[in-house]
Amino acid sequence: MSPEILDTAAAAAYVGLSKPTLERFRLTGGGPAFAKLSPGNRGAVRYRRADLDAWVASKLIRSTSQVAA
Repeated sequence: MSPEILDTAAAAAYVGLSKPTLERFRLTGGGPAFAKLSPGNRGAVRYRRADLDAWVASKLIRSTSQVAA
């Protein structure tokens, strides 16, 4: 696997989340973009490192007052 393409475990480690948290974001939305490479519930999912970086960058805040309640 290319170092630019990560599976769920590697992507979760890269952004500092647990694997279940990243999986939950896939179901509920709000997480990083991902690619579903095969059909079904157990289909292969991959993340591009650039998409993970962009997602983290989109979460930057400058003060705690910016955090949604």
